Amino acid sequence: MDNRHLAVADESTAQRVLPERYLTPEDLVTMFDLPSVETVYQWRRKRTGPRGFRVGRHLRFDPVDVRAWVDSQRQGVAA
Repeated sequence: MDNRHLAVADESTAQRVLPERYLTPEDLVTMFDLPSVETVYQWRRKRTGPRGFRVGRHLRFDPVDVRAWVDSQRQGVAA
């Protein structure tokens, strides 16, 4: 990852980082160690993943939306 980042809180209250640029499905595969981009597209079809948007035919994700989605997923997990 490059030096431009947004912070994402993890379970130890240390800060994890996201790039400042819009994220691709491949970025999400790498970040979450997913089996393939098909998982990201399934999340989108099921409306269970982070909010995404199209730029022409390309799917992109705002890092702020990804952070909000991660936070919402963590809230659903027992402490």
